[in-house]
Amino acid sequence: MTARPEPVFSEPWHAQVFALTVHLNEAGHFDWPEWAVAFGATLKKDGLSRELDGGDDYFAAWLETLEAFLGDKGLAGATELQEKKAAWEAAFLRTPHGAPVRL
Repeated sequence: MTARPEPVFSEPWHAQVFALTVHLNEAGHFDWPEWAVAFGATLKKDGLSRELDGGDDYFAAWLETLEAFLGDKGLAGATELQEKKAAWEAAFLRTPHGAPVRL
């Protein structure tokens, strides 16, 4: 029996926010060096200077940076982001445990 590799992301939302960021980069909305500077600034602002393991605190900072980019680049405003967050939360709360969350 072959050992299964460990997942790269510990939570599905980590993979999703990473993939969305890569997609926006590949679509030309920002370049990766610009992202790295902004993400580094978020980590520093949030006091996340210790070694991070890619857990929730790391991806919360990643999401914070992405949300700022969406606003700065005119891709989504604060109201639109808040509405989307509320829709995801409502979908999560009505989804049975273990089932995929769908909007």
